[in-house]
Amino acid sequence: MLIVPAIFGTVALPAYALMPGGPGHEASGTFSLSVAQAQDVDVSGLATGAPLSADSYAVTTKAEIEAARLEAEAAERASWAAELASRGSGSYAVYTVRAEGDDYPWWDQLPDDFGGGLSPLRYYYRECVDFVAWRLNRDAGVTSAPWKWDWSNLASGSAYAWADEWASHGWPTSSTPVIGAVAWFPYNHVAYVQSINADGSVNIEEYNQNSDHSYHQRTIAAGDALYLYPPG
Repeated sequence: MLIVPAIFGTVALPAYALMPGGPGHEASGTFSLSVAQAQDVDVSGLATGAPLSADSYAVTTKAEIEAARLEAEAAERASWAAELASRGSGSYAVYTVRAEGDDYPWWDQLPDDFGGGLSPLRYYYRECVDFVAWRLNRDAGVTSAPWKWDWSNLASGSAYAWADEWASHGWPTSSTPVIGAVAWFPYNHVAYVQSINADGSVNIEEYNQNSDHSYHQRTIAAGDALYLYPPG
């Protein structure tokens, strides 16, 4: 009978040992972590021999970035110039090369087919309408902003509509060509009348005649076009 209470009494003892002469329960030095050195860590000598990485980084300068950009731009222009050259037989505007006789100021800009935007005259770059609008401004003595003629007060971006729009403005049209007039063709194209020959044929200048966004000169019969006289 006395054995069972003794077992229970042993189990119920706290996890402390009485220090001789101590006033109460204190942690036994036998189980002190500092004495047992339980937190000591042995580091293998292999760790000290691990190689140190000293990676180096190449720095691209601003000048190199700009040079790369210009090189990529030149390659892109050469690519689309070659593509345009395959479409027709005009004098092609190639990067840094302007066709003889072409005074159109935006001859080297990207056309709409290749992601280009609107010129200062608010037509797409290198379209027939933009070139003719430029020539009408030039002939009026205007070669920079503010422009006398642009999309807002001349005619729309569709060359097909120009004859009707000329009539709606009250500007004269005729089957008789005059220098500086707009040669209008019903197949959605306009050109600039550069000169008239003794036989009555007409020398015209134009852009994008073959959907190549390039400058052309050619001679047509007077009856091949309607002539929209320069607006007043």
